Amino acid sequence: MIPPQDILICHNPKAQVAPLVLDSPHSGTVYPADFGYACPFSWLRETEDGFIDELFGAAPAHGVPLLTAQFPRCYIDVNRAVDDIDPLLLGEPWQGSNPTARSAMGVGLIRRLHKQASPQPLYDRLLTRDEIQRRIDGYYTPYHLTLEELLMRTYADFGAAYHLNCHSMPGSAGPDMVLGDRDGTTCTPALTRFVAQQLKGMGYRVAINRPYKGVELVRRFGRPAAGWHSLQIELRRGLYMNEVTREKGNGFSRLQANMTRLIDDLVDFTRKNSIDLAAD
Repeated sequence: MIPPQDILICHNPKAQVAPLVLDSPHSGTVYPADFGYACPFSWLRETEDGFIDELFGAAPAHGVPLLTAQFPRCYIDVNRAVDDIDPLLLGEPWQGSNPTARSAMGVGLIRRLHKQASPQPLYDRLLTRDEIQRRIDGYYTPYHLTLEELLMRTYADFGAAYHLNCHSMPGSAGPDMVLGDRDGTTCTPALTRFVAQQLKGMGYRVAINRPYKGVELVRRFGRPAAGWHSLQIELRRGLYMNEVTREKGNGFSRLQANMTRLIDDLVDFTRKNSIDLAAD
């Protein structure tokens, strides 16, 4: 069953030309009617990875798929473990809950707080077991299954699967981009080096695993020993948008063009570093 387009969109190329899959799990702006938040809507919008789906939107035209979540991360975050459920949000017991430090900060599977520096609640109520399960079944699970299917199909066709997990980060200072491979555990170091080299060649300041190492999606799908390579990329929002008005800035077109260049570079890299099963 294909999930409806208010949950996710899988932008497929006419023909996939390389073992590369991109995804944007946090750029969604379709807010479900049953959200039931009690905070200013602007607080929720601050959690969006604004325009990341557009910045990498050329992927299908260049022969590789792009998966985008349509729902917002503050409703349910597909880049968290499914059992990372904040006990302070629960109105009923939840068997199998395994909250992490992220839940303690209010940013677990379902976000509880606005900002850690000055924490404010998103809800004026506790969540029921049924509504949490509906979010998992209706949003989280379809996203993970769709991404897994894309990577499995890619591996079957090419003998390898490379995954670029695309995000944005707040701020107007610091590195322009951060690559995360969970300290070299989710992809071949050659992939991280290659992407860093290409970005630096475009004039960007690049950091690796500081301060973002990658979270659940690269952890789950990064299996370099098995030929599955998953790398997270974070783009600084100040490069391309106004974080107050949430409008595109003057740098948007340049960054979009450079991300399209990066996609082309990765198409070449992944094709050269995969097994051509058709030759077997």
